[in-house]
Amino acid sequence: MRKLKVTETEKRILIIDTNITERTVMAAFLKSENFSVETGKGLADAVEKIRRGYFDCLIMDVKLPEMKGYEAVPIIKSIDPKIKVIMTTKKNTKSLEAKVREQDIFFYFIKSFSKEELKLAINNAFNE
Repeated sequence: MRKLKVTETEKRILIIDTNITERTVMAAFLKSENFSVETGKGLADAVEKIRRGYFDCLIMDVKLPEMKGYEAVPIIKSIDPKIKVIMTTKKNTKSLEAKVREQDIFFYFIKSFSKEELKLAINNAFNE
């Protein structure tokens, strides 16, 4: 499969979330911040889009149709080991946080936090 060409300065983000409203709102916010954004609803979308193009950052919800997001991280990293993963969830528990943090993620984001905190995490991912 051929990779899409991306300019050096373009910051590309892939949002994977089963909730269409949440992914649409997040995408609109990030586009307003001058990020290039694509979206999808599950692991199959993520795999297809990552294989087709380059993304700097993946924002992925813990709840995916196929499996838990933290279980999907090794699959994603096998396709693109350099992609920065930001895992999101609406409800946090200590056991969920422990499982998520065992994976190769850049940031764990609780959706009740502000969009500005998410933007800061994304900018940090681009600057690492």
